[in-house]
Amino acid sequence: RRRSLASPGAATVQADPLCLGRVGSRSPVPRRPRLPSPVRLSSEGVFKCPEDQLPLDYAKIYPDPELESQVLSLTIRCIHSEEGCRWSGQVKHLQAHLNTCGFNVIPCPNRCGLKLQRRDLPAHLQHDCSKRRLRCEFCGSDFTGEAYETHQGACPQESVYCENKCGARMMRRLLPQHALAECPKRTQPCAYCSKEFVFDTIQSHQYQCPRYPVPCPNQCGAGSVAREDLPGHLKENCSTALVLCPFKEAGCKHRCPKVAMSRHVDESTKAHLGLVSALVSRQRQELQELRREVEELALGCDGTLVWKIPDYARRLQEAKARSNHEAFSPPFYTHRYGYKLQVSAFLNGNGSGEGSHLSVYIRVLPGTYDNLLEWPFSHRVTFSLLDQSDPSLSKPQHVTETFRPDPNWKNFQKPGASRSSVDESALGFGYPKFISHEDIKKRNYVRDNAIFIRASVEIPQKILA
Repeated sequence: RRRSLASPGAATVQADPLCLGRVGSRSPVPRRPRLPSPVRLSSEGVFKCPEDQLPLDYAKIYPDPELESQVLSLTIRCIHSEEGCRWSGQVKHLQAHLNTCGFNVIPCPNRCGLKLQRRDLPAHLQHDCSKRRLRCEFCGSDFTGEAYETHQGACPQESVYCENKCGARMMRRLLPQHALAECPKRTQPCAYCSKEFVFDTIQSHQYQCPRYPVPCPNQCGAGSVAREDLPGHLKENCSTALVLCPFKEAGCKHRCPKVAMSRHVDESTKAHLGLVSALVSRQRQELQELRREVEELALGCDGTLVWKIPDYARRLQEAKARSNHEAFSPPFYTHRYGYKLQVSAFLNGNGSGEGSHLSVYIRVLPGTYDNLLEWPFSHRVTFSLLDQSDPSLSKPQHVTETFRPDPNWKNFQKPGASRSSVDESALGFGYPKFISHEDIKKRNYVRDNAIFIRASVEIPQKILA
C-alpha cells in the first residue's frame, strides 16, 4: 500500500524516487536506474539505504514513475523562503521558479567572478561590476567599470576649476599651462630673495623686498645695493655719505662726507683733546656719584650693626705701635630714611683706657634724610662685644653697655655737610674702657682671630610708622 505524502519543504524533496522490491514482482526495467544523491556506494562496494544504513541489492532497485509523479505534484515552498521569498508551488515547477527567483544566487553574467542574489544583479551591473561597460560623458570613450573608476578624475576633456581658486574653469588638459603662466593666483619665487609669493602680490612685495636692488641715495657711483645692505653701505662704504666726527661722544658736532673726515680729525686734534679731557672729568664725577649711591644702597637700615674685625692680633699690634689708631665700621642707618651712624674702635684703647682696654664709640654722619629728621639725635644706643662660645656648651656672655645721648653735646646735633666718616675731629661718644685686654681673653670674645662688635639703636615705634 502506498502512503500519502505530505507537502514538504523544497529542501527535503528527493528527485528520481526509486523502489526496492523482490525479483520478479515487477516488470523488468529496460534502463539502469540513476541513484539519488543520498544513495552512495560504501567503501566496501555495497549500496546502503540513507535512512537505516542497511545494505541494498542493486538488482532490486528500479525507478518508480508513479511515485515520481506523486512527488512532483507535491506543493512546496521556495528553497529561499527563509530569506524572504514567498513562492510556493509543485515540485515540478521549482526549477522554473528558481530561474527567475530574486533570492536565487547566480554568477555575474559579465564574468567578474562575483556571485549574488538575482534581485541585486541590476544594481551590481550598473554601479559595482568591474566588467561593466561605461562611456565617459566628457571624452566619449568606452571603459570597463574598473578602468572607468581610474579614468574618473583624470579625463583630459573634463571641465574643472583652477586648483589655485582663481575662479577660472577649463578642460583638465589645459590646466597645467594655465597654472604655469596664466593664473593670477599661481605662486612665483621673487627674483631677488627667492621667497614664494602669489603672482598678483609679487609686485607690491618688491617695494619691501630686502634683496631688491636700490640705488645709493648719495649717488656715490657704487651701483645698485640690496635694500637691506643699504644702511651698512651708507655707514661703511659710501664715500659721499655724511658722517659724524668719531669724537661725537666727547662733544664734537662736526659732520662731513666720509672722504673728508680724516682731514677734519687731523686739523682738530687740540679741540678734540680738550673735549675728551672734559668728558673724562664728567665721567669721573658720575662714577663717584654712582659709587656713593651704591654704598648707600649697601648700608643696613634696621638700626643694628654687627661689625666683624678680622685679623685681630695683627691689628692690635698695629694699634699698640701707633698711638690713638682708630678703626671705623661701615656706616648704617637707624631705620629707613633715618639717621646715619658709624662705630669706631680703638683696639689698644683711647683716653683713660689707652694701653689696657678696648674703646668703642659711635658718631653721627651726614645722611641723605637729615632734613626730614628731629635733632638732636636722642635715641638710646647699646654696644655689645659678642661672646663666640658654642651655645650648646655654655651660655654666651656678651659684654653690653647702653647709653642715651646727651642732647647738649655738639656731636649729636645735625651734622654739617663737611663732616665725613674719616674726619677724626668729629669725636664720637662711647666708652674708653669698654672691656680690658685681660677680660677679652677670659671668654671666646676672640675666635678664629676675629671679634664681633654689635651696635643697636632703639627707635620708637611711632617714628618707624
